[in-house]
Amino acid sequence: MRRFFVAGNWKMNETVAEAETLVKALLPELEKYESVDKAVCPSYLAVPAVAGLCKGSSLKVGAQNLFWEESGAFTAEVAPKMVAELCDYVIVGHSERRKYFGETDETVNRRLKAALGAGLLVIVCVGETLEENEAGQTEAVVTRQLRQGLADITPEQADSITIAYEPVWAIGTGRAATPEDANHVHKDVIRPLLVEMFGKERAESMRIQYGGSIKPNNAAELFAMSDIDGGLVGGASLKADSFVEIIKAAAMVTIIIEESEA
Repeated sequence: MRRFFVAGNWKMNETVAEAETLVKALLPELEKYESVDKAVCPSYLAVPAVAGLCKGSSLKVGAQNLFWEESGAFTAEVAPKMVAELCDYVIVGHSERRKYFGETDETVNRRLKAALGAGLLVIVCVGETLEENEAGQTEAVVTRQLRQGLADITPEQADSITIAYEPVWAIGTGRAATPEDANHVHKDVIRPLLVEMFGKERAESMRIQYGGSIKPNNAAELFAMSDIDGGLVGGASLKADSFVEIIKAAAMVTIIIEESEA
């Protein structure tokens, strides 16, 4: 049975106090939607407080990044085992990390392997820029990012990986890809490559999230697509009401799918 996964990426927003307030508003509402897997990814400083509030609930906690070394003289970095003490998930390869902080497909791969080694579930981000999209390079870019980012990952490890397709031109711009265009990349580019790398059964069970200006008014239409298995939500996850509405949309689509398959 298809099970959606919706994660909120809070980026460099929310102080510890603000994060606590947001989680306290989210928890009683999100517990109503047991059919949807859900997580929030606050800043590092807010992770301990958020993890404490979420303990015992269905809302999981993720970090926004990690370093690949286990320990050492790497000022300001955070080791995988440190993340794993408090988090269930970690995001690697987000486009903002690639754009502003020199992230490459090779370093995404190193972070991914380190995260898996620490027992974390990993959201691996891929996506093309506006220039690449307009030049017809979406398939080539996404394929390269996946091949190199997932290099040497075993089929067994793939069970712990979620792919997040985030067209860079849609992140934080209010300009989302159409559901059909997003689903095309999921269904015709990403899923076949996962089949090639990990086999049909595992590829079909792996979840591919869409990210890029997901809002309550477009979430249901996106989730209704055949190969969009959830969302990595940015700005809309910073307001309790809007994030709950997106989770609710996933739950409602789940019911529609179940009824159609009955």
